[in-house]
Amino acid sequence: MLLRLPTSLSEARRCLAEGAVPVGGATLVWAQWQRDGFPEQAMSLRRLPEATVVGAETLGAAVLLHQVDDRVPEVLRRAAASIGTGAVRRTATVGGNIVGSTLRCLLPPALVLDARATVLDRDGTYEADLAEVVAKRPLMLAIRWRRPLVSGYHKAPGEAGGPPPLVVATAVHAEEDGGRRLHTAVRDGDEVVSAGVPATADTRQVLDSLDGTALGGLPGKARDVLRREVADVLGRADT
Repeated sequence: MLLRLPTSLSEARRCLAEGAVPVGGATLVWAQWQRDGFPEQAMSLRRLPEATVVGAETLGAAVLLHQVDDRVPEVLRRAAASIGTGAVRRTATVGGNIVGSTLRCLLPPALVLDARATVLDRDGTYEADLAEVVAKRPLMLAIRWRRPLVSGYHKAPGEAGGPPPLVVATAVHAEEDGGRRLHTAVRDGDEVVSAGVPATADTRQVLDSLDGTALGGLPGKARDVLRREVADVLGRADT
C-alpha cells in the first residue's frame, strides 16, 4: 500500500482523483484492511495545514485526540480527553471520530458549538453541516464554530464492549440581539439528539422549554443528567 501525504489542497485533490483512500490514524480501518485486503493507495492529511489547525474557533480533522487542548472550548477538550485509552488518543483523529466512528463522542460537542465542516472533494472545498457529514462521510478537513460564552461536557462511565455511554454536551452562546441561547446535545444509545432554546435567567423556564423539544422524549435517567448539566452551565454563564 502506498501512503500519500499531501501538503496542499491541490495535491490532496489530486490524490482523491487518483483513487487514494482517505485515512486518519487507521484505528477504525486497520482490522478491516487486514481481513479484506489493503487498498493500493491511502492518503493521510497529517501534513496538510488546513487539517492540522487547533484554535479557538477551528479544529482540523487530522488533529490527534491527545492534541486537543485548552485552545478549544471546554466541551471539545473534555470530550476528546474521554475517548479510549491514552494509546488510542495518540493515534485516533478528530475526523475519524466524527466521520468514521459509530460512537462519535465529538459529535455532541460539535453540535452544541453550532459547528460546520469544511469538506474537500475532487472539485475543491465547501462547507457542510454536520448532518450531511455524518450521513455522506465525505473527506472532512476541519470544523469551525462560534465561540461560546461557556460550555460543559458529561460522559457516563462505560464498559468495554458494552453499550455507548450517555453523553451530554451543553453550550451557551451570545446572540446578536444581546440575548443568549442554550445549545444541548445528548447521545443516548446510538442516537444523538440536539436542541436549542433561549437561555433566560430563569433556569426552570429553560428546562421547561427543553422539555418541549426532542430532548423531552429522553428516558428518565438521561433527562435527570441533562437537567443537572444545563443548570450547571447556566449558572457558570451568569458568573
